[in-house]
Amino acid sequence: MGMELAKHILDLTDTYPNSEKFGLKSQMDRCCISMPSNIAEGSSRTDKSFSHFIDISLGSSYELQTQLILANHRKYITDDFSSLIEIKIEEFQKATMSFQNTLNK
Repeated sequence: MGMELAKHILDLTDTYPNSEKFGLKSQMDRCCISMPSNIAEGSSRTDKSFSHFIDISLGSSYELQTQLILANHRKYITDDFSSLIEIKIEEFQKATMSFQNTLNK
């Protein structure tokens, strides 16, 4: 799920104006890459450490949600596309938190 979101966001931010290269585009790119990357990095660790990496991934997903709202406000994305990505982020968050709960038992 994280990888699919990253692909969507990276494709999306490639359409942003050049003025956003070091702004919103950069922020969104880093967040969406952080989500699956932290899960991958944490997967080789102990359950406690893995849970910490999942926390980082979830934090990035919430940051991405905020940036998505700003991108929509700036008219870089449509309301429909924003809603679609928002749903995908929320699905990622629910699944990731559910998985994290199995680690913390």
